[in-house]
Amino acid sequence: MSRVAVLGAGSWGTTLAVHLAQAEHEVRLWDIDSAHLDQIEGCRENRKFLAGIALPEGIKVQPKLEVALDGAEFTLFVVPSHGMRGCAERVAATGLSSQWVCAAKGLELGTLKRMTEVLAETLPGVEAVLLVGPSHAEEVSRGLPTSIVAAAASETQARRVQELCASPRLRVYTNRDVAGCEYGAGLKNVIAIAAGICDGLGYGDNTKGALLTRGLAEITRLGVALGGRRETFYGLTGMGDLITTAISRHSRNRLVGERLGRGETVEQVLAGMVMVAEGVNTAQAAYQLALQRGVETPITEQVRSILLERKDPRAALEALMARELKSEEWKGDTGRVAAQD
Repeated sequence: MSRVAVLGAGSWGTTLAVHLAQAEHEVRLWDIDSAHLDQIEGCRENRKFLAGIALPEGIKVQPKLEVALDGAEFTLFVVPSHGMRGCAERVAATGLSSQWVCAAKGLELGTLKRMTEVLAETLPGVEAVLLVGPSHAEEVSRGLPTSIVAAAASETQARRVQELCASPRLRVYTNRDVAGCEYGAGLKNVIAIAAGICDGLGYGDNTKGALLTRGLAEITRLGVALGGRRETFYGLTGMGDLITTAISRHSRNRLVGERLGRGETVEQVLAGMVMVAEGVNTAQAAYQLALQRGVETPITEQVRSILLERKDPRAALEALMARELKSEEWKGDTGRVAAQD
């Protein structure tokens, strides 16, 4: 049994806390919103983000960060990308140390850094293990079979997190390609928004099949240019996460796209959401990274135009279909031709 601090009481943070407590670990759940924690403790259920799932006795809701961290062997960061740096800085200020685990997806606006890079900057000394994959909280919390990845340069550290989280219902693989896993898990949210737009516009399976295939090629192209290994993007954190996020009724990013496709504005969509759809911010960050690396990302560009420039979704999808005709054949990871296919 291990003592674990879970930072972030959203749907995924609560799900991980429940999962670990059911595996008989001692879990302390903290969130920056103390009123939210009071509600969770009051009814022993996160009715705002994960209704219907009771908290096991092994979870202690802890509003004081220092107490939540004290003695923790593992600390899971499960906060939105825009709050990761602030959360990590608060942890650093306590002077406490642990095995950091990053269970968040996305890119930091401005710096364009991955979440594990943000943790490395603010919490030097201990490499964070990335914990991501196709894993909707609504399913994991109910014990539906799921597989995810613990990624770290150190196989030893990755295995520690693998052993911590693995159960008969949650299979955990290890991977040493942190950049590839993290870019796959983050960039796929942009493609999921595009998939939702297709749904909202009333397009069919042919359209979505083409979109996901070319979307994966786009994610891979940019991810490799940023340091990931090509094969990683055909694994759980790439293809697996993309498929799940682009087709699931639980997907917030797909829902954002569907509502945009139906004619709602970005402001209307986001105002009606309780949880964060990371793909909205990631679209801009991915667009900037692609420009820096000279990699063509046509789907990401169109999604960004819809989100930030109010481009008509139907016109954006038609622009993708009207692009210059090309070969699908892969021409390698280096050179101008590969970067623009």
